[in-house]
Amino acid sequence: MSLSTNEVIQIAHLARLGIDPQDIDSYAKDLSGILDLMTQMSELKTSDVEPMAHPMDQVQRLRIDAVTESNNREKFMTIAPQVEDGLYLVPKVIE
Repeated sequence: MSLSTNEVIQIAHLARLGIDPQDIDSYAKDLSGILDLMTQMSELKTSDVEPMAHPMDQVQRLRIDAVTESNNREKFMTIAPQVEDGLYLVPKVIE
């Protein structure tokens, strides 16, 4: 698929992009190349290709699920400006 310079100008306008007039032909050529590549890729037979999450057969390393910090809730409650029934009181910000 080949894009004309007018189509590139229209696309740039819709995307709110500023393009220098001397670069429009270059953009048209590059975008046409990208669209041609997408056309070629859509014609490939991929029904026999198994989906994968990673090109290498790797397992994700997980961290150990262990508590690393102590519970400081009571300490933080003592320094809070306002607390009631174990909840922090904050000013109303939405009417």
